[in-house]
Formats: sequence, structure tokens, C-alpha cells
Amino acid sequence: MSAMQRSRRIDRIALVFVFLWFLLGGIAHFAFTATEMRIVPDWIPWPRATVLASGVLELAGAGGLLVPSLRRWAAWGLVALTVAVTPANIYLLQHADRFPGVPVIALVLRLPLQLLLLWAIWRVAGMRTRGD
Repeated sequence: MSAMQRSRRIDRIALVFVFLWFLLGGIAHFAFTATEMRIVPDWIPWPRATVLASGVLELAGAGGLLVPSLRRWAAWGLVALTVAVTPANIYLLQHADRFPGVPVIALVLRLPLQLLLLWAIWRVAGMRTRGD
């Protein structure tokens, strides 16, 4: 397999990973709204609206990834959204006692996983639109 083929394969894997991450995450915002609201830091007003709005943005971003002409815009929007929800991930770790069913190691690993997610989105943002 050539370097170009490997690169395109990694791009495709990144696209599938990012699409599924935000599709499933967006659905979770609506299917488990009350649970998602518990993750919103206390200092953010209107937690329900915040959860629903971020769910819409996740679904819109996931959908945009499937349209080659929108892929780059959708990916950069998902980068911004991922950075914007970082306080919720930190809050979750700081208040792990509020989530007894979630292993602390999962909360700790969530932050480095976010870096992997950002890298994958960056890959997707750079994908060529011809032939995709």
C-alpha cells in the first residue's frame, strides 16, 4: 500500500469515527437530555437549552461531514464545538462524585480522547472533496 493510499485510508477512518461520534452524541442530547444536563457546569445558564442546542450542532456537523462541499465547514464547526464543550468535560472530572456509575478512569481518559477527536476532525477538514 502506497503512502497516498494509507493517508486516504486514515482520512476515511477519521471521517467515519468523527461522523459516528457526533451522530451518536447528538442523538444522546435528545434521548438522555436530563443526564446530559447534569454535565453542564453550574455557571452556564439554561442547561436544557445548552444541551439541546449543542445536540443540534452535533447532528448538523455530522450531517455536514457527509456532503463533500460542506465537509470542511462542518469539520471546523465541530472543532469549535469540541473546544467549547471542554469546560463540561473538566467539570465532569471535577465532580466525579455526582456520577457514581462512571469509572473515574473513563473521566480522566475523556480529556486525552478529546485530543484524538480534534486530530481526527482536523484530518477530516483537510480531506479532498473530489472523489469523496
